Amino acid sequence: MNKIIAKRTLAPSVNEYVIDAPAVARHALAGQFVILRVDAEGERVPFTICDFDPRAGSVTILVQEVGYTTKRLAGLNAGEYLADFAGPLGRPTDLSEFKSAVLVGGGIGAAVVYPQAKRLFGEGRPADVIIGARAKELIMYETELKTLAKNLYLTTDDGSYARKGFVTDVLKELLERGDHDCVFAVGPMPMMRAVANLTRGYNVRTVVSMNSTMVDGTGMCGCCRVSVGGEVKYACVHGPEFDGHLIDFDEAINRSRAYRDIESEHLCRLTNAVRG
Repeated sequence: MNKIIAKRTLAPSVNEYVIDAPAVARHALAGQFVILRVDAEGERVPFTICDFDPRAGSVTILVQEVGYTTKRLAGLNAGEYLADFAGPLGRPTDLSEFKSAVLVGGGIGAAVVYPQAKRLFGEGRPADVIIGARAKELIMYETELKTLAKNLYLTTDDGSYARKGFVTDVLKELLERGDHDCVFAVGPMPMMRAVANLTRGYNVRTVVSMNSTMVDGTGMCGCCRVSVGGEVKYACVHGPEFDGHLIDFDEAINRSRAYRDIESEHLCRLTNAVRG
């Protein structure tokens, strides 16, 4: 079992957890993820590692309440325990060949961008960072990223904070300068698709993080499969990061929506909620 060391709410229905997990923290690298179970009877759910401290033996994850398990997790507080916390899983990010990167995070994707910014800053190659959200209250890690980014750009869809618009609006302006050789993007799949479509025209290498549905995290269940350059890949073992210009985003988005109605009905049954 793994103890929850700390918990804080960063946005409505979005909580950050610091977990006591020395074995995971010793081996974790930016871009990897963990799979946890809230209790012995719970489902296995993946979460990207957004920070880790090998000396303290802690790993930090960000969790948005979207289903039964994440709502169960939201009910836990510091001092309580998780049944399982397995990792690190997946391939770590490798941006070593690039001199000037742009990191783009949409929504809770800011949690995945954060360790990348931290690593690049530590290597003396601070990146330009773009963070976007629907509204002001959904902007996360602003304070932390300000100290790590070469330049930090914030956007909100509704204009309630910083610049009104989308992350691609800022990204286009940066690409026009011709100063960057890589874009790393993570967030909702439509956002990553828009980023990849934009960067393709500038011939700038683009890396995206495919946070697909997973069960076992070993490539056996096939839930996280994605088409990359016409080949079937599994996000849990071949990724979760891939060349954004090779991803079949239309297929990935359709697959992610395939069971939306069934999942909603199942959640209602588990929580005894009444559907309108």
